[in-house]
Amino acid sequence: MTVERLVAIMARLRDPKRGCDWDVAQTWATIAPYTIEEAYEVADAIARDDAADLKDELGDLLLQVVFHSRIAEEAGAFTLDDVVASISDKMERRHPHIFGDAAQSPGWEELKAAERSGKSDASALAGVAAGLPALMRAVKLQKRAARVGFDWPDADGSRAKLHEEIEEVDAATGDEIEDEIGDLLFAAVNWARHLGVDPETALRRGNAKFERRFRAMEAIAGESFPALSLDDKEALWQRVKRG
Repeated sequence: MTVERLVAIMARLRDPKRGCDWDVAQTWATIAPYTIEEAYEVADAIARDDAADLKDELGDLLLQVVFHSRIAEEAGAFTLDDVVASISDKMERRHPHIFGDAAQSPGWEELKAAERSGKSDASALAGVAAGLPALMRAVKLQKRAARVGFDWPDADGSRAKLHEEIEEVDAATGDEIEDEIGDLLFAAVNWARHLGVDPETALRRGNAKFERRFRAMEAIAGESFPALSLDDKEALWQRVKRG
């Protein structure tokens, strides 16, 4: 089955006279949150090693690409064929040792830097999407800065910076606290990066661990859990933590 069937379905759904009212009313901005959500659901299926679910979630994500492209085509901006042609050109351009006559790849980041140099914003930080999850964007910003020499030489420097930021949170008052917490989280991401840990993955695992242990406490205590004292809850926590 080719993608043309999906393209035809989306065109029908977007038809002003015969289409679906909800689909017709959508814009790039209104469906952007769904696009992000579908990408996360793909990642979740991969994390669960669920091939059947991954197939469905990739279909949902593909629908988002077709949806955005259809809106663009109606506006005379570009078509799905243009999207495919653009990424095809980019992949060939970024692999000159495979699709061209280069002896070896000049390096992924060197290729991307060359692409950025032709744009109006030539900053080392250009192209780091503002819509990325905050942890992921922090890592990308830090990596870009590191490539031009703005980085701690080792993990000790980033660890010291983390302690410095903790002290600044302690000293902060009022509206300063939110800013200082932001600096603290940024420093924690930097330390994780220097330790070779992906903070997004680490936090996902931490979330899953907390949920698993909390649910275990609820299962042990039953309906009485909310009424337990904090000391009793802590005792339960240590119990489930020990396994």
